[in-house]
Amino acid sequence: MTSTTRRPLRATTVALALLLAVPGCTATGVSVPTASAPAQAQEGSASATAPPGSSGGGTGSAQDADATMSIPEIVEAVEPSVVTIFTEEGLGSGVIYTEDGLILTNEHVIRGNEDVEVAFADGQRVSGTVEASDAVSDLALVRADRTDLPAATFQSGLPRIGELAVVLGSPLGFENTATSGIISGLHREIPGSAASSQSLVDLIQTDAAISPGNSGGAVVNGRGEIIGISEAYIPPAQGAVALGFAIPAPTAVEVAEELREDGTAEHAFMGLAPGAITPQIAEQLNLQDTAGVAVLSVSEGGPADDAGIRPGDIITRIEDEDLAAPEDLLAALRQRDPGQTVSVELRRGSQTRTVDVGLEDRPAADR
Repeated sequence: MTSTTRRPLRATTVALALLLAVPGCTATGVSVPTASAPAQAQEGSASATAPPGSSGGGTGSAQDADATMSIPEIVEAVEPSVVTIFTEEGLGSGVIYTEDGLILTNEHVIRGNEDVEVAFADGQRVSGTVEASDAVSDLALVRADRTDLPAATFQSGLPRIGELAVVLGSPLGFENTATSGIISGLHREIPGSAASSQSLVDLIQTDAAISPGNSGGAVVNGRGEIIGISEAYIPPAQGAVALGFAIPAPTAVEVAEELREDGTAEHAFMGLAPGAITPQIAEQLNLQDTAGVAVLSVSEGGPADDAGIRPGDIITRIEDEDLAAPEDLLAALRQRDPGQTVSVELRRGSQTRTVDVGLEDRPAADR
């Protein structure tokens, strides 16, 4: 994938309200995705469809086996495939992706580092090098200086709501920690996250405890398959009880395979910055109907610009999916690939229109 020159954004006076602080789960002082961070976010994310064939770490299916293991058996089987990653700023977790030393983790775990240290369940510690990373999906690959490793098996589809979930990682530095619960929901978007992160959409929700340090670790089903990579949690200070989130295994595998191939991952790009319709925006645009997503700015010469979308437009639907928040738009794009054309319904003043938008690969400068 070639680099693309960053397109300037068309200015608009529409303001964006930041809603909810949602920590990632890296222990100590690492900067993690939060919905109140100052970074400007545009849409774009990885497709959640698993590629054909096996990943480097192996793939499995929920239908491959009916038998499930007890929680102690799951921990015993999968714990050797889960590692702790130490950086200068703190620590996180990771999952052994290939037996020759590739470790899958979150991008925010290794952000700003080229060299890390990897600790294995058997007590051995080795040096590691960041091989590739992708901030849009919040995934990264680390090359550990060790081979003949027990690569994890990744489930090829999504889990079922109510299915057993076991979280393995190193919360707050307590290595080789296991917590358990169930899959609480699928296709979750964390409200307000689009303001600062494109990764907190289309996630698995679990009530298994996820804490700082779990980032990049494993969420495992009753067959010992990886069903998700721990991503974030909503802390009790926000009024939450047992709200943790993970990147689905199909998304993680697809991005990991793209990173292995050429160090980059493709993301569907519409070329606009979405925003929530706050009371202030509704008053500014004189909106009687507040359903939909406000277009805060448009990349000049980008897909949305070419389709005639302008700042101040309200996007209400992509194909057959109604949009109620910016995170809905990001999640809809995560399901699609560059090169696809999507039908977009929007309101401009009192008029409703439908335009076709040809999605592009997200420019490197916007990642």
